[in-house]
Amino acid sequence: MSTDSTANARGSEIVFTDVVKQYPGQTEPAVDHLSLGIDAGEFVTFVGPSGCGKTTSLKMINRLIEPTSGTITIDGQDTRELDADTLRRRIGYVIQGGGLFPHMTVAGNIAVVPNLLKWDKKRIRRRTDELLELVGLDPAVYRDRYPRELSGGQQQRVGVARGLAADPPVMLMDEPFGAVDPITRSRLQDELLDVQSKLHKTIVCVTHDIDEAIKLGDRICVMADHGRIAQYDTASEILANPADDFVADFTGSGSALKQLALEKVSSIRLEPAVLVHVGDPVPDVLELARRHDTDQVIVLDADEAIVDWYWTINLRGPVVRARPGRQPILLDEDSSLDTVLDALVTSLHEGAIIVDDHEHFLGIATFDEVTAHVRRVNAAPGAIGDFDAGRTHQAPAPDAPAHGQERP
Repeated sequence: MSTDSTANARGSEIVFTDVVKQYPGQTEPAVDHLSLGIDAGEFVTFVGPSGCGKTTSLKMINRLIEPTSGTITIDGQDTRELDADTLRRRIGYVIQGGGLFPHMTVAGNIAVVPNLLKWDKKRIRRRTDELLELVGLDPAVYRDRYPRELSGGQQQRVGVARGLAADPPVMLMDEPFGAVDPITRSRLQDELLDVQSKLHKTIVCVTHDIDEAIKLGDRICVMADHGRIAQYDTASEILANPADDFVADFTGSGSALKQLALEKVSSIRLEPAVLVHVGDPVPDVLELARRHDTDQVIVLDADEAIVDWYWTINLRGPVVRARPGRQPILLDEDSSLDTVLDALVTSLHEGAIIVDDHEHFLGIATFDEVTAHVRRVNAAPGAIGDFDAGRTHQAPAPDAPAHGQERP
């Protein structure tokens, strides 16, 4: 591990004390006497209606917006006592779409702050590769690409890596996943939580999406007009005991469904599966599936990596082969149950494949098990609401193919 390893990185405490932001020509302040404490290493989400002051509050931390009055301290030091540029180099900043410089490569984008800090080239290269691996991008593949050559999700990953480049104790994120599709967003959220579990930064994230706030935040700050704190608490407490009608209306109906973001795959029972290998004789695989009373098999390569997922009706030829472009979506045990349901929406199968840190098969998370788990949780004393109250049927799994008909 390099000397730039993130293994022991920790966050900083942030405290707002009577912070006001009054824009010239406005009769009322954008933020009115905000007082708020964020613990070191805590992930806090700011959520509220448009114009409530959440982004203004975030940007006052790194002085992209200067407070009119009051104080913001980081580890007890008033941010106004620091040169603004020096302060910003100590705070990671991630915006929607990653905010990458289009004329720079991925490596160049990540290296922006380390270059300003006069790091040597070898250290920057080592740090760039370390961060690309941390956010799930192969350095050899992505280091020299330009933003236009990346998908939206890949650009956002690079944006997170750039924010972490100088190992700042504080990360600010402004609608970081608002520009990607829902399924990619859910996976990026899971990856961010995984990164945070390793780094323990202090992260402040602005979002308009209460579901995202619930999923990401150790605590959630629900803001009303002018930066007024309507409620500041854990997701489970806000869902169970909203402070007032404003919070109740903002969190919306279906609080029990929102619990899916708080529950992990590790909390449900996984189904076993028939595992076969590339090159196995098809007749033997079909017989194995018949003995296990299943019409699906998961295909592994020689390194035990999952490379395909077949309906047995689609198995043809003398031996099992991995079809190009058909590698299934793989989720880990730390994925949230709402991520599982998102994956099931696009799956051609009746579950989601769960793997360990080395992407070795652990089991299949099924729709029936996810919904059964949530019902069990909500039947327990003190549970939040009734999951899917009054429903007497379950959504059907995808129809099995008719005899002789191929699955898509």
